[in-house]
Amino acid sequence: MATDRDNGHRPARRPALEPPGRLGPSERETAWRRLGSEQFDVVVIGGGVVGVGTALDAVTRGLRVALVEARDLASGTSSRSSKLFHGGLRYLEQLEFGLVREALRERDLMLSRLAPHLVKPVAFLYPLTKRFWERPYVTAGLILYDTMGGARSVPRHRQFTKAGALRLMPALRRNALIGGMRYFDAQVDDARHTLTIARTAAQYGAVVRTSTQVIGFLREADRVCGVRVLDCETGERTEVKAHAVINCTGVWTGEIQRLSGSRGRFRVRASKGVHLVVPRDRIVSESGLILRTEKSVLFVIPWRNHWIIGTTDTEWNLDLAHPAATKADIDYVLDHVNRVLVTPLTHEDIEGVYAGLRPLLAGENEQTSNLSSHNLSSHKLSRTHAVARVSPGLVAIAGGKLTTYRVMAASAVRAAAPDIPRLIRRSITDRVPLLGADGYHALVNQVEELGHRYDIHPYRICHLLDRYGSQLHDVLAAAVDRPDLLAPITSTPDYLRAEVVYAASHEGALHLEDVLTRRTRISIEYPHRGVACAEEVADLMAAELGWDAATRNREIAVYTARVEAERDSQTQPDDEAADARRSAAPEARPQVASALM
Repeated sequence: MATDRDNGHRPARRPALEPPGRLGPSERETAWRRLGSEQFDVVVIGGGVVGVGTALDAVTRGLRVALVEARDLASGTSSRSSKLFHGGLRYLEQLEFGLVREALRERDLMLSRLAPHLVKPVAFLYPLTKRFWERPYVTAGLILYDTMGGARSVPRHRQFTKAGALRLMPALRRNALIGGMRYFDAQVDDARHTLTIARTAAQYGAVVRTSTQVIGFLREADRVCGVRVLDCETGERTEVKAHAVINCTGVWTGEIQRLSGSRGRFRVRASKGVHLVVPRDRIVSESGLILRTEKSVLFVIPWRNHWIIGTTDTEWNLDLAHPAATKADIDYVLDHVNRVLVTPLTHEDIEGVYAGLRPLLAGENEQTSNLSSHNLSSHKLSRTHAVARVSPGLVAIAGGKLTTYRVMAASAVRAAAPDIPRLIRRSITDRVPLLGADGYHALVNQVEELGHRYDIHPYRICHLLDRYGSQLHDVLAAAVDRPDLLAPITSTPDYLRAEVVYAASHEGALHLEDVLTRRTRISIEYPHRGVACAEEVADLMAAELGWDAATRNREIAVYTARVEAERDSQTQPDDEAADARRSAAPEARPQVASALM
């Protein structure tokens, strides 16, 4: 079996004082040099949750790993989900017991061991509307859900009379239910979770680089042996050598397969899901809500001082980078939730709207899986993942769901094993806490003391702990010499100025939209959608990233145009019109659009 010495390559030494998992400007320069000079075991394409999960899985098996992402970490589906870590209660009806059991195990791991600072329990009320048969039917499902692992880290389900359900959720119309049942799942800030996995992979030695687009593949005979990449900030190009390349690009899977010149083993189609964000006081409730619709289910999810309501499920064949919500999408969500609310929601109540694309497996051939796409509905396929060795040196993975990203990652690395000339140890990510998890519970018990130390209200400390965990001290370190960083961002009281500085210095944020849409969720949590604080945030980023006045002004202009285009698209009647309005906005990373030309 080949070793590092046999191959003549050794991983570059990390500077002794480098903070673990830091993705700052200096680390970005180092990563570029390493990409062009080292031999990697695995190159992962795609900075979504499956991509970063694959990088973490591979590097903790002892492999030399690089991950490249054309835009930003979680810039696609992984920042635009329903933000739930759930077992999939409705899949019990489809007799998908293995899928539910697997998802519940993953949810339990996140809550108890891997990311307790990021993943939190969340309650849902299931309103009963049919007499006699519905309560025993749903009760049987929830007992099974609890028995399969659903109640290890969260409370068991509970039965409610009509009066009890209305006390739990006074916002419901009296004729909307005859009783109810409450059960628990879990929720997460999907973008922050993805970022944290990426930083954890970097902590263990993976090269993680955003704004780095794959523009071609390296080959030796019929074998893929690396990729050609473009730095989308500077225009530089280099070649990255690897024993195996893993395509984890979700809805872009087909584009990467075509670029590689390899015949794909499965097709991925994009399904658009639209969510609305409204203020918490618009729906009076102590619990979230799950409703059956004619197509699937609709969630009303508590989210800090807000509710997230969604989602839709419609085919999308337009711009994959910027899916657009239409007026029809928004009306659909409002119409369904208003059927059960005493005080209907209006368009004026909406603080934010976001649209994401689910990568659904639309078809497979017999070489990929023993599943047949002909006898599975697209909805069931959407929650099944497929992995294939497309050609020697190239693996592709797609499908699945946020909750099972870790299982998908292990499958991808396992599939790449035949191409890697060294010992592949078993996956251990079920025992690798994400960055910020270690020490989190102790810090929760010290909230009052931490508040006095940093002169911050304990409520603010709790908010920071639930975003950064034990990395809290690193976030606030810059404020030791700059107490102004402890002040909230103008017009966005939920976030501190220090968080912007940390996003640019430690979390790989390169553009204004990276901070306003993913490092924070300002773009969906405030009616101004980030425009009111764009100048202040840009000034803070400029000091960290060395922007000149022209760059700073361009960042503000590009972000403002993005928000205007999104608002405009949300007034359009159909996908084509909405896409045309959204696509008219300039790109924060303009070289991405022309990289393959």
